[in-house]
Amino acid sequence: MRTFSKLKGLPVYCCHNATILGHITNLCLSSKGFIFGLMMEGKGFFHRDKFIPIHSIYSIGENGVMVEQIETLLSIQDMKKHYTYNTYLDLENKAVLTKEGNKLGLLEDVYFSEKLGTIEAYELTDGFFADIAEGKKVVKASGEPFSISKDAIVIDLM
Repeated sequence: MRTFSKLKGLPVYCCHNATILGHITNLCLSSKGFIFGLMMEGKGFFHRDKFIPIHSIYSIGENGVMVEQIETLLSIQDMKKHYTYNTYLDLENKAVLTKEGNKLGLLEDVYFSEKLGTIEAYELTDGFFADIAEGKKVVKASGEPFSISKDAIVIDLM
């Protein structure tokens, strides 16, 4: 299990020739809240941003993301044609509410399983001073789909 904040900015390598393909910029989530891939900015002048489907990731280490088949990467335009999605940047700092209407805090980070493509927990904040006094909250995900709007995220607690 890892957090997106530790993944963001990591280089993406090809396993076969150790070439750096780019760096991770975002996490892509389905409308039901499952992770189906990562976005990366391309390396070099002519390389475009790419989408890495979760099944194309060979491994994720402390210092990089390993991809075995470069051919499985999609352009962002191709990805947009095939998927309806939200990104982590769309969710960051949104209010997180329970289905009962209780506000838990603002989304700071997500813990996820790269093998399963599931969110395992949410890291929430109540603001800078509350984080210093009380610490950030980590809420375990129920595994149920969550709802996302422009205003808030509604989750089901276990």
